[in-house]
Amino acid sequence: MDKVIFLVDMQSFYASVEKASNSALADKPVIVSGDPEQRSGIILAACPIAKQQGVKTAEPLWEAQIKCPDAVVVRPRMQLYIDVSYQITKLLEQFSDLVEPYSIDEQFIDITASQHLFGTSVQMAEKIQQAILEDMGIHARIGIGPNKVLAKMACDVYAKKNSKGIFQLDESNLESKLWQLPISKLFGVGSRMEKHLIHMGLHTIGNVANYPIRLLKKRWGINGEVLWRTANGIDYSPVTINTHQEQKAIGHHMTLPQDYYSWEDIKVVLLELSEEVARRARRQQYWGKRISIATKGVDFDLPTGFHRQQKIATATHFGMDIYRVAALLFQKFWDGSPVRGVGITLGQLERAETYQLSLFDQVEEKETLSKAMDRMYDKYGPTAIVRASSLMPSGQVHVRSKKIGGHYK
Repeated sequence: MDKVIFLVDMQSFYASVEKASNSALADKPVIVSGDPEQRSGIILAACPIAKQQGVKTAEPLWEAQIKCPDAVVVRPRMQLYIDVSYQITKLLEQFSDLVEPYSIDEQFIDITASQHLFGTSVQMAEKIQQAILEDMGIHARIGIGPNKVLAKMACDVYAKKNSKGIFQLDESNLESKLWQLPISKLFGVGSRMEKHLIHMGLHTIGNVANYPIRLLKKRWGINGEVLWRTANGIDYSPVTINTHQEQKAIGHHMTLPQDYYSWEDIKVVLLELSEEVARRARRQQYWGKRISIATKGVDFDLPTGFHRQQKIATATHFGMDIYRVAALLFQKFWDGSPVRGVGITLGQLERAETYQLSLFDQVEEKETLSKAMDRMYDKYGPTAIVRASSLMPSGQVHVRSKKIGGHYK
């Protein structure tokens, strides 16, 4: 039996949830935005009414309000959105046992083995749309394909644009519907890659699909082959419920409430991020051997910042171990420019069931102390015990404790 996979996308998800929870907003242009006073005044979602007036996701709130002065601005409620996303997953599991969350508002579902119970693939997509609308009050767009990459592009390029909100992309219409699109529409192609491909004379997806794969591999290695396969609609990755169970890295990034200029302020945030990453690693029972730091400057037009990493001899999930490496990397590569955002990641993970003993690292003592602190966090919350440095004006631990995903709960 040929595979049939859906990519189910929730239209303007955050804004749709807000409208569904408040009937008074039904006919109003709703914008979900962060707090401009905390440097997060960016449009996270806009309902179709607001988008018709020119509002775009990721633009500053003040620009959106110029375009749509009558917009109702709502602060994000991240926990609510997470809860609704989970409810949608449970609803989709009524149609198939193979449901894979792709993001908070997108989910893959493999209906190959269950489509005979619900009619054709299009009929099943319509049933799913109706169920989500009735239960959640949210409109869903559904891309249909024989694999995940075609289902994704069917949704992004066509289902989101047509009135029905459903589109099928497969071998029968690959050349007529996919290959004629500009290369920017190919999944996985960003602005930089687009410029490189256009410079090579590859202006459409069809150009890439028919370009010699050996030349793409010669230039970009395995990524070149992935480009060619995607353009040709080839994707063997299955829809699996276990996608997010094995992590490759654990990290945390923070957009700062104001520009940070001094090392004294920045190191406070680095220590807080290090402790947060370490705590997550311990909670998920991982150790890591690679520590990465990334920074972002303040100028959008002239991006500054850096991304560097260092491998350590012995795996760790302790905050101070991570901080020491991150601090050294920052001091080595920072050019003194003001910092708008910073992130720390622990990579090259291994399971924590066993660990290598060291004569010098005092692993058992650090493990005992960390577990005691974790118990306090679990019982009394993330601010039950903090380092003295977090009480400085540059500290962010108390503010972040009230947020999910950088926004208030």
